[in-house]
This record gives sequence, C-alpha cells and structure tokens, in this order.
Amino acid sequence: MLDKRLLRALEMTRLDNETLCREHPLEQLFWECTLRCNLSCRHCGSDCAKDLRATEMPLEHFLPVLDEIAQHQDPATIMVSTVGGEPLVRKDIVKCGREIKRRGFQWGLVTNGYFLDEKMMDTLVEAGLDSIAVDLDGTASDHNWLRNNPHSFDRAMRAIDVMKKVDDLEWDVITCVNSRNINHLDEIKQLLIEAGVKHWRCFTIVPMGRAAGLDELQISDTQFRDLLNFIVKTRIEDKIDLTYACEGFLGAYEGMVRDYIYSCDAGLTVASVRHDGAISGCLSIRSDYNQGNIYHDSFWEVWNNRFEKYRNREWMKRGICADCEMFRYCQGNGFHLRDSNGDLMICHYNRLKNVKL
Repeated sequence: MLDKRLLRALEMTRLDNETLCREHPLEQLFWECTLRCNLSCRHCGSDCAKDLRATEMPLEHFLPVLDEIAQHQDPATIMVSTVGGEPLVRKDIVKCGREIKRRGFQWGLVTNGYFLDEKMMDTLVEAGLDSIAVDLDGTASDHNWLRNNPHSFDRAMRAIDVMKKVDDLEWDVITCVNSRNINHLDEIKQLLIEAGVKHWRCFTIVPMGRAAGLDELQISDTQFRDLLNFIVKTRIEDKIDLTYACEGFLGAYEGMVRDYIYSCDAGLTVASVRHDGAISGCLSIRSDYNQGNIYHDSFWEVWNNRFEKYRNREWMKRGICADCEMFRYCQGNGFHLRDSNGDLMICHYNRLKNVKL
C-alpha cells in the first residue's frame, strides 16, 4: 500500500500529465546526429557501429527542423541534445553546436567521454555548450569490460576532470548498473565524490539492441531493490546528488529516488529526430513508434497532430497492465520498455513486488 502523501503526489502528477497531453509544449529535442561510435559497448541499445560508412545525418538536413520550430515556439525554451552513437566522432560537431545556439536553442551533448580532453572541452564551451553528460560505469575493470576498451575508464576520468573546471556548465555522470558492478556501488560513489562529481544518475539495462539476450547484463529483482535502497541512502547522506533515471514507475519508491514523480514524457514534452530522419518520442525508444519523417513531413505538423499513441495511452492497458491498480498513475510505463508489438518487456513495479522490503 502507498501512503496518503504519495498518493496525493501521484494524483497531482497525473493531472499535470493530462494538461501536458493536451498542450504538449516541446521542451527537449534529441538529435541522433550519428550512428558511428568509437566504442562497442556490450549494452548498447542502438547497436552503433565503428564503420565509417554508418549513417550520419548532414547538419544541413537537420537545421530546417530547428528553423521551423523557431517559427512557432521560443527556441530558448527548448534543449536540443546531440546524441549518437558518439557525437564527438563527427568532425563538424562544433559547427553543429554553433548553429543550434545561433538559432537561440539550448545545446546539450551526451558522450562516452573518450575524446573529451581539455582542448575539445574549451572548443565546445566556446561554441555555446550548455550541458553535457558523460558515462562512467564503475571502477576501471568493470567500466572497461562494459565498454569493451582498455582505455575507456582513463578517458572517462579525464573527461570528468576537464568538465569540473568549467564554470556555469551543467554536467553529470551516468552509470549503467549491471550484474558486474552492482556490488561495487559504494566504491563507485566514493570514486565520483573524490573526483569532484556533484550530480550522478544510475540506470539499468533494457534487453534490446546489442544487450538483447545477454543475461549477464541484467540484475535480479532483489539487486534492483538493493540499488534503489542504495540511492535512497545516498540521497540522505547528501554528499553527491544521486538520482535514478526516468526508466519506469517505482511504486513506493516514487519521490524517494528522484526529485520528481515518474512520468514518461516522450511525446508530451520530448521528441527526437533519428539518424534517418524518423520523428519519435525520446531516443531511449528503440522500437518503432515513429510518427513521421523530416524528409517528407513537417516536424511541427507531426508534433502537433500525430502523437496520439503517446498522448492517449489507454492502448497500453493490456497484458500485465490490464488489471494493474497503478495504471492510473503509471500509464503503462515508459515507451522504451515496450517492444514493437506493444508488449511490456520490463515492469519495475512488478519487480519490486516480487521481493520483500
């Protein structure tokens, strides 16, 4: 049973989401600017490639999308996040950022940190970078194992060192929690605190892309609850700002492991343009819930008129969601947790019900 205070917070979030469904103000636009990557991470949901021939959207194909959006909404209210693949493999990534900023948008970047040295950081900041997130998945052996590269840990630590030296830059570290590093969370926490990290996010792995079928990457239900308890404890300690990513509804843990009550904002405030021009919710969604394509559709028309599947989620009331008492608040969980048939691959709420407090 959830306590009355949490139920009130859940109800308020539900009402807020009803407003967002009607008004759908665009707040974040992900641009999958490349599928190329310098690493071959075991858990990659998009199965990116080192092949130089891998798909990369030309900047001049993406800029008209921004120009169209700016005709309808103040660009200063929208964060454009360049993601991949690995955005820093693009030779023109700095130009991309400059053009995003020149049009008045905020600019963010997500990177594995391998190429983020002091010179690159200075160049990105000069181009107007507002926020950046870097992956670090444990101590050296665990991180290098997951990233399939013996130098990845050292490069990620170097990236942290250069980020912390930049004033007025929003940045955080993201950790993929898996069966190998789940027992080393205290070590990772101490490592990050000593490195000067202020903001830390953890997430777990959805079995898709390269991670599909790799049971060794998954944690058990008991370990999942241990992870959430670790986050609660760390937040109480207040030595580092740790949060669980926006992965799914967590029942009694809502309001304890994040600064907000869960909702899937894909299609409500969040959209993406994929490497091939497809228009979707957020880039964590690897299944086909595309709503159009910039090469033959108006982005703004698609955003305003075609996201019905995202904004009315009654169709998700199927399978284990059909009779769930939490569907009113969960709304079928995150889109990224559903396959292309609409079936839920993981339910965090059910996982937590399977183990004792």
